[in-house]
Amino acid sequence: MFFFLLNLALTDLGSICTTVPKAMHNSLWDTRDISYSGCAAQLFFFMFFISAELSILTVMCYDRYVSICKPLHYGTLLGSRACAHMAAAAWASAFLNALLHTANTFSLPLCHGNALGQFFCEIPQLLKLSCSKSYLIEFGFLIASVGLVFSCFVFIVFSYVQIFRAVLRIPSEKGRHKAVSTCLPHLAVLSLFLSTGFVAYLKPSSISSPSLDLALSVLYSVVPPALNPLIYSLRNQELKAAVGRLITGWFQKH
Repeated sequence: MFFFLLNLALTDLGSICTTVPKAMHNSLWDTRDISYSGCAAQLFFFMFFISAELSILTVMCYDRYVSICKPLHYGTLLGSRACAHMAAAAWASAFLNALLHTANTFSLPLCHGNALGQFFCEIPQLLKLSCSKSYLIEFGFLIASVGLVFSCFVFIVFSYVQIFRAVLRIPSEKGRHKAVSTCLPHLAVLSLFLSTGFVAYLKPSSISSPSLDLALSVLYSVVPPALNPLIYSLRNQELKAAVGRLITGWFQKH
């Protein structure tokens, strides 16, 4: 689990470093400029880290499934070599996905201006600037990505159904509590990641507006990576007690 947490932390750090520093630079220097190559690099790395995060979260779900449903086979199914292979597959698939999307998006002629309605380069905003019918190919890639996300979602739901069925069969309340507590941080991180992404990309076009799109882009690109370390750190009893004292003190003051 800690090996996969390390990989998750790397994806969070990478996605934050891809978008936030440039946005802060532009804000401090009162500019909205980014070079063409810089925009391509930003899109590639953002897609790379976001894709890797979904893959790592899916692998972590399998880790929880094996640890709870097949604990006697954990060392066999998830040995160090198996974990390394799954992590490598997650990063490799993310790299391929990011490369295909970036190459195809920046092969399109952009003739509807050069102003993006976001604080970073993302595919939907770039497609709005395209005047080529070949953008349908990119929409095909997006549909394929949605299919991949849906497949991961189905796998995760199926795994957690099996997990909770196994938890209900645990005779002791302490054992059930321990099993559930190992899954709650993963469920919280996964729910935050998927819900913000779904809201940002699947909202009805009728309620779309530049300010709403900007707010949602911050919601799914910055908030989950920033909160993930805190969510997993709350398993530490000392940190949990410190957060509890902080919240209690805030309520007492107000």
